[in-house]
Amino acid sequence: MTLSQSQAGDPESQSHGATQVTVMSKRAVVSGTLGSALEYFDFTVYGLLAATLFPKLFFHDLGPSAGLLASFATFGAGFLARPLGAIVFGHLGDKYGRRPVLHLTLLLMGVSSVVIGLLPTGQGIVIASILVGLRFLQGFSLGGEATGSQLMVMEHAPSNRRGFFGSIPSSGSPISQVCANLLLVLLTSVLTEQQWESWGWRLPFLMSIAIVAVAAVVRMKLDETPVFTVVKDDVQQAGAIERDSGLGVVAAFPKTVFLLTLAWGGVLSTFYLVTVYGLSLMKSEGGMQSNTAFLILVVGSALAVPACLFGGWISDRVGRRKTILTALAGCAIGMGAFFSFMHFGSVPLVGLAVIIAMCSTQLAGGPYAAFYAEQFPTKYRFSGSAISITFSNLVFSAPAPFVATALADSFGIYAVMALTLVIIALSAFVITRLREGGGIDLEEIGDTAAGSVDQAESGAVQSPTTSDFEEMDRTIPAQSRPEQKLLTD
Repeated sequence: MTLSQSQAGDPESQSHGATQVTVMSKRAVVSGTLGSALEYFDFTVYGLLAATLFPKLFFHDLGPSAGLLASFATFGAGFLARPLGAIVFGHLGDKYGRRPVLHLTLLLMGVSSVVIGLLPTGQGIVIASILVGLRFLQGFSLGGEATGSQLMVMEHAPSNRRGFFGSIPSSGSPISQVCANLLLVLLTSVLTEQQWESWGWRLPFLMSIAIVAVAAVVRMKLDETPVFTVVKDDVQQAGAIERDSGLGVVAAFPKTVFLLTLAWGGVLSTFYLVTVYGLSLMKSEGGMQSNTAFLILVVGSALAVPACLFGGWISDRVGRRKTILTALAGCAIGMGAFFSFMHFGSVPLVGLAVIIAMCSTQLAGGPYAAFYAEQFPTKYRFSGSAISITFSNLVFSAPAPFVATALADSFGIYAVMALTLVIIALSAFVITRLREGGGIDLEEIGDTAAGSVDQAESGAVQSPTTSDFEEMDRTIPAQSRPEQKLLTD
């Protein structure tokens, strides 16, 4: 598959296979980072309020424990909607392009966040149900936004720096953690309790409109990705109208989707147990004030930003799998320390555990966008990446605070720690079963290279055995392989 003549003369259209940084690749990074910032800012704020304030505002009649569980359940509703959004927007993104989908998801995200900030409180089941619906809409749009913005960066980025370029939007997660926690600390410090519960909590949601406006302007100036344009041109020249996408990727590559779903479980469990459930735990078990717990998360998130960027950078040199496996080891250490130190009520010890856990999740978060994108060919990449990561969020993120609360009530917090360590170990094993894609031109990842064992047995496509990947490696210049040469900036 080759670029058309018109594209071959445009240096901005060659960034996916070349090593230069173009204007369009920079715009893609800015667009993706703003989208990621909005995504994680809203989710962080909602998660923090779900653990502290929403049980009182929306679920007061249920009592303290049941109200907290109901609040965490609404938090999980956003994750329940993500797979549906991934299927719908993944299909549209693989069929019509990444760019139009990103305009739609940005609009949906902004509207749903602003309306949450306008909801009246203490109105019973009706308003609580609307809150769940808006949270569902947030998750639905995020199912396309998270992967779409990452792919826009991946497919515009130089092939030898995909890990680092992808880590920049990924750093929107810890940056948003810092901003969200600092804002809540500021608001709870300067406002009275009555002001905070009446209108202060609404401000973070209403502020989302500013991020949406800036991101929309940037995305208007962003071109469609070169690799998608090539595939679209080839399909049109062949006279084909429909191409498999959406749920078709599950039928085409079931093993790849299944393994990628499990692969991110350790990182997701660590992240949401610390940032959502951990906030409640630091208050109940650690005896800390809300402001203290917020500040611990701020410090951990701030230090996680360079960890995320370093993870992407180093993955271009030593490979994606080694980077992620190292990060998972850090997650295990951090979570073991977090639960073990909680009973001491020591702010420095708990803070150290949070820093280790947060930095480890973001060390893995740096290369994850490139790692997922490199598992699928272009015509399945949006659907495959989106469905895999949203399924993983559905299984490991959505129920994390809910399961942890119920498990701790029944068996104690060490049961939560044990379950988390098992999930981390499972993820580490699965990572070793997925291929290393660093340095590969995304155009060169064809159906046979990304196919699954399931399809090989049915005769649909060739199995992704070691020999397949060795054959692909022989088609890639040696200098592009991260394990053979340190790529220069």
